[in-house]
Amino acid sequence: MSTDISSPFVPVPMSPVAYLDRARVVHGDRLAVIDGPIRRTYEEFADRCERLAGAAVTELGLQAGDKVSVLAPNVSMALEATFAFPMAQIVFNALNSRLSEPELAWIVEHAGAKVLFVDPELADVAVGIQKRLDNGIRLVISSHEYGTVDNGVDVSNNYAYETLLANAMPYRVDVTNEHNLLSLNYTSGTTGNPKGVMYSHRGAYMNALAMVAQAGLDSDAVFLWTLPIFHCNGWCFPWAVTAVGGTHVMLRTLDPATVWKRIHEDGVTHFNAAPTVLIGLVNDPNAAPAPHKVKIATGGAPPSPTLISQLSELNIDVTHLYGLTETYGPSLICDWRSEWNDLPTDEQAKIKARQGVGTLVTAPIRVIDANGDDVPADGETQGEIAIRGNNVMVGYYKDPDATAAASIEGPGGKWFRTGDMAVMHEHGYAEVRDRAKDVIISGGENIASIEVEQALASHPDVVECAVVAAPDDQWGEVPAAFVVLRTGAETSEADLVEHVKTQIARFKAPKTVTFGDLPKTATGKIQKFALRETLWADRERRIN
Repeated sequence: MSTDISSPFVPVPMSPVAYLDRARVVHGDRLAVIDGPIRRTYEEFADRCERLAGAAVTELGLQAGDKVSVLAPNVSMALEATFAFPMAQIVFNALNSRLSEPELAWIVEHAGAKVLFVDPELADVAVGIQKRLDNGIRLVISSHEYGTVDNGVDVSNNYAYETLLANAMPYRVDVTNEHNLLSLNYTSGTTGNPKGVMYSHRGAYMNALAMVAQAGLDSDAVFLWTLPIFHCNGWCFPWAVTAVGGTHVMLRTLDPATVWKRIHEDGVTHFNAAPTVLIGLVNDPNAAPAPHKVKIATGGAPPSPTLISQLSELNIDVTHLYGLTETYGPSLICDWRSEWNDLPTDEQAKIKARQGVGTLVTAPIRVIDANGDDVPADGETQGEIAIRGNNVMVGYYKDPDATAAASIEGPGGKWFRTGDMAVMHEHGYAEVRDRAKDVIISGGENIASIEVEQALASHPDVVECAVVAAPDDQWGEVPAAFVVLRTGAETSEADLVEHVKTQIARFKAPKTVTFGDLPKTATGKIQKFALRETLWADRERRIN
């Protein structure tokens, strides 16, 4: 006998747009957006989004399935785009504002965007992109919320964002297929051209719901936009914060002093950031215990136990997340167990540095060996993290071969291979040890760069560091460290090498230490590939 049943009431297609609909009804009179001097309620925010959807269709002539690109810092337009275009079934592509003009032009062309929405501070870049493309892409220039901007760029033949909204009628179209394309998000492209990662309405809805629960968001949440909205659609937090009726605090320019100011003046309760941003926060002259508990989610690299301890002293609770563009941002979380509260502070910090377990919408994750079998949960055997669930991409845009290459058969069907090497602890907690390409094989021994970095970070004079493989004629590869020291520190290379030897096995200590600034992506991740290139430039192969 079949167990299949049907109902006239379900299913209702899932879309993150529904979260704004709810917020408008329940929290319409409450503060939704703070953007410099601008204050907007949820009623006003929702109206602007519907008018943007209307302008896209009636004024710009876009149709369902068409693509648009958005080039902006964390300002109102970037936030409104995450709701407005899905309302019209238009696929949006948030651009990394710190990429070069040729890189951005390649992405816009690959995405097939018909319109480019741009902040006035980036109008010169947008005009450059427009000139590079043959498809005659149109520009929509927003106003600067804090005053006028003059880049000396003639944008008179393009559309004005606020004028479009003022003249447009609200527009909505229901989502009929939750698996339809919502957005395109491009990877960093460190090994070639970026890949377009396809997000669906269902995936965004589900991952946002997980972030509500796991970040502890509620209607009193005041969320500071330190994480770029263009990065995995802000880890789905535009939709998550809106789902609970929290307040979005926009941040055009990120600097530690401003973060501390917003915590005190706007009552910020939550924000997300890479560890490099948190390092700047704890070392800022304004750093002092927050007047209320502030919850931070961090990802991109494991925070060192030292950094976690420093944040705790500032009344900041940090949760370690892990994810990729291909997983809508966070897909693992270091879910805290109350029995760990009785452990010594150092032990707690080490556990918090783990990436953790799958989120509420992620299938139990796996760490697999070369044959696709699960490694033992012994905290020692390394394998590759594999993920399956509603928060895994639809696939790579126009690249089925890359989609297939990132897949592996497993229980229940296909699993996404992350390329990140990890060990599995008890209760399903994974701990990333390295990107597969960042494993240092020295004299036949595997050295995890993260382990060396955490040893370096425990030195009081080290602000930030990265460790990569350097070629060595005797050992094949050896660890090489790149370090940023605290201002005024006089610690030498020998001092740091000796310090590491007191923390971990001596053979894992770096053979060289280079002092100076570190290259980073727009989201604060250290570009290890750039550091590696400086060491392997004269070699035909990148392994030894």
